[in-house]
Amino acid sequence: MNVLFYLLISVVAFLLAGRYYARFIAKVLGEDTCNLTPAHTINDGHDYVPTKNFVVFAHHFSTIAGAGPILGPTVAILYGFVPAWLWVVLGGIFMGAVHDFTALFVCMREGGKSLAEVARKTMGESGFKLFISFTILMIILVTSSFLSATSISLTSLWPLSKIGVKEGETILKTVIVEGVVMGRIGGIASTSVIVITFCSPLLGFLIYKKGIKTALAYLLAAAICAASILLGILFPVSLSPTVWMIIISIYVLFAAGMPVWAILQPRDFINAQILYGGILLMAISIFSTGLGGLSVSMPSFNLDEGVKNLGFIWPMMFITIACGAISGFHSIVAGGTTSKQLANECDARKIGYNGMLLESAMAVCVLLALGATLAFTDYKTIVWPTVQNIKSNPILGFSLAAGHLFNQGVGIPVALGTVFGILLVEGFVITTLDSAVRFNRYLFEELWSILFKNPPRIMKRSLFNAGLSVILMWVLAYSNAFSTLWPIFGTANQLLAALGLFAISSWLLMKGKNYYFTLLPALFMVITTIASLAILMKTYIRTANYILMATDLLLFALTIGVMVLIARIFLLKRKGKTHNG
Repeated sequence: MNVLFYLLISVVAFLLAGRYYARFIAKVLGEDTCNLTPAHTINDGHDYVPTKNFVVFAHHFSTIAGAGPILGPTVAILYGFVPAWLWVVLGGIFMGAVHDFTALFVCMREGGKSLAEVARKTMGESGFKLFISFTILMIILVTSSFLSATSISLTSLWPLSKIGVKEGETILKTVIVEGVVMGRIGGIASTSVIVITFCSPLLGFLIYKKGIKTALAYLLAAAICAASILLGILFPVSLSPTVWMIIISIYVLFAAGMPVWAILQPRDFINAQILYGGILLMAISIFSTGLGGLSVSMPSFNLDEGVKNLGFIWPMMFITIACGAISGFHSIVAGGTTSKQLANECDARKIGYNGMLLESAMAVCVLLALGATLAFTDYKTIVWPTVQNIKSNPILGFSLAAGHLFNQGVGIPVALGTVFGILLVEGFVITTLDSAVRFNRYLFEELWSILFKNPPRIMKRSLFNAGLSVILMWVLAYSNAFSTLWPIFGTANQLLAALGLFAISSWLLMKGKNYYFTLLPALFMVITTIASLAILMKTYIRTANYILMATDLLLFALTIGVMVLIARIFLLKRKGKTHNG
């Protein structure tokens, strides 16, 4: 089928959902632009800051997107293009965007508090403790997965012959491996990430302390991006995966304690330009190649290989494609930073619902790039290697597909397009790690206040809690390959989404509002994730992976606790209604 068929259906569906379904939800929630947001009522100049819509959207979108809508679809397309595409489109509209919008709105209405605090109000102290536990565990899994993936991709090599260039005719530095000339795909992106990171505080100072105009901010961000790529071409950085793990871990340890304006927001703003450009370039390339007759060449359905490598399509595909369809991590972003920066109440819909739709659109473009331009044999070699000591590298798989797509669509050389593809992912992995470790720092502080009446002084220090998050992230990433970590992360992530939707449903119940549009997705996701935990447990027992076995058991116990709690809340409410009637 022509790529335009899938692209146009997806775009029309997203536009209709943003126009009608989002407004229906806003009406149920009681959106009112006259209400002052916490950014105005608190405005502490640190976390609560009224921020321009486009800046908040850039921060929110780059944080929730990260590598999720690229890695998940890249791994799950093994089941076949059609089932992956359907889940991204339908899941994004009826589950992911609903989750993101309602989570952001409710956190904003509750004074910019986290969804865990909302759970305390709606589901009691038990709900609060469950949410904290789920969130800490999920963040450790997502950060370890991203750390593993990025450290491998920054050292990526690929034969020059497979990208249609010869030695001396490419911007890539080369190395010979077993007689094959290989291009260092990751080195340019490595330098670019370093340059962007060091320039972020300066841009943050100019935007938030000097108040430079929006147009100038965009121009400076674009200039930093262009300069970082140029420096990457001239001075590519080549380090081992283990060294990259250590460097990134040290960076996020200190970045997690800095004010949001100093590095988090400006870094997001710079990276958002790359992300917007990447999505636009993918869309233009897909449209151009579609007019030229490009069709999806990967199998429409490939269930046998998918089941062999990942497990039954339900539930495993639904937890493998996490961020492209629905993601619990987004609720952490909503309550942790975004809800504290909204200048207007209607921005929750524009940023929450539309931000998720844009992420789903990005996932569709990723699927089309992979499905139409990357040879299926190359895809399996990179993402599902059968040779021992060769690790799965989905970021490289996507980057090569993007490089071929850009080449066919707009004439960009494959090598340069591949570098841009890998850079598209890398900047946002680092951004997600920044935010996630910051969030876990807050959550550990909350956990100690629950476990101890008077927590030891060291447990109140931000460096201790950020350090604990980083150490756990590094240990899991160092001891497990990406392909092993991603399924358990996806399960934890979708469980957190279910818990968030349960908390939101309880909030709507308390307010006497319709809650079925959040409760039904919650029930679907919790049933799906319980099934995936059972499948993963068999794998961990067979491979004697005791760390992930314990993680699986803990997630299962927490899930049972959530189900008991939510059943009690809704049954008691129903009995109360019956009695009153």
